[in-house]
Amino acid sequence: MRGGNPSSVHAPGRAARAAIEAARAQVAAALGADRRHITFTSGATEALHLAVAGVVRPGDAVVASAVEHPAVFGACERAGGRVGRVPVDGQAALEPAALLAHTPEDARLVALMRAQNEVGTLYPVAALAEAARRRAPNALVLCDAVQAWGKVPLDVTALGADLVVVSGHKIGAPPGVGALWTRPGVALAPLLAGGPQERGRRAGTENVPGIVGLGVAASAIGQRLAAMDRIRALRDRLRAGLRDRLGRAYVEHGDPDGGLPNTLAFRIAGVPGDVLLAALDLEGVALSSGSACASGAVEPSPVLRAMGLDDETARQGLRASLGPETRAEDIERVLTALPALVQRAQAA
Repeated sequence: MRGGNPSSVHAPGRAARAAIEAARAQVAAALGADRRHITFTSGATEALHLAVAGVVRPGDAVVASAVEHPAVFGACERAGGRVGRVPVDGQAALEPAALLAHTPEDARLVALMRAQNEVGTLYPVAALAEAARRRAPNALVLCDAVQAWGKVPLDVTALGADLVVVSGHKIGAPPGVGALWTRPGVALAPLLAGGPQERGRRAGTENVPGIVGLGVAASAIGQRLAAMDRIRALRDRLRAGLRDRLGRAYVEHGDPDGGLPNTLAFRIAGVPGDVLLAALDLEGVALSSGSACASGAVEPSPVLRAMGLDDETARQGLRASLGPETRAEDIERVLTALPALVQRAQAA
């Protein structure tokens, strides 16, 4: 396969093409989809831009929850859409009534993530999509399912969306590969032109190793889902330990009971998140401040701001993301290190 261009008809090219199509079938099976409607991309950001640019034209009305990933807003703005943001509550939850109130009848696209990437809140996309279509019958629904895939069951045909985006690195595939599912009958204008690859939806020679890796990871999605009960138990142990050891200073964000099983978003009152991140890093503990994509920023989290927190409080946000490799000793390391670091930061 090495060196074979999937668009070539020689033996190495045919082998590369076969590998891509096998991976497409694996991804489709993991998503409950038909493989003909899977388009491979370089990752979720490109897939989101392809989905938005493929259907939105300058001046079109676009509706998105206030806590969508920045890539969604960036794609909508680049496409020239008139973006309306739907407010969320203090747990980052989105109610159908709020969506109805902010969806114009001429909306072209409604963007609804399946799981909030920073605080882990899950969204009832099917119910929200139904509500949006009652107000805007011609609207297409885009679902960013990146954070949910591999953590909760995901069946795109039952999701109620027209366009669904997933990313490889969230399920153990190499970074730099993602996919877009398109409901049958939805036509997309290509974001990248110049070749017939991916059924004309995405020009350019395919990333064969990345796509194959995505297929392998997708074929093991059941194992990742089966591990979530153990991961949830570890998350709950961390949650209880932080409550016990930090008392009222520990404040949770989002809805841990009804959110992603691997995510714990919280803050330590009065202590900037970046201060604790740096101190924890020296102890060999890797947490995040808000979204991993924005973890180098010192600006307050837009998600926490949308949840009603002021700038100073939003800067205190931390996120613990557990995975299949997380062990009980990792939880104990955090519970041992964090209280002393908090005391030191409060005394500074």
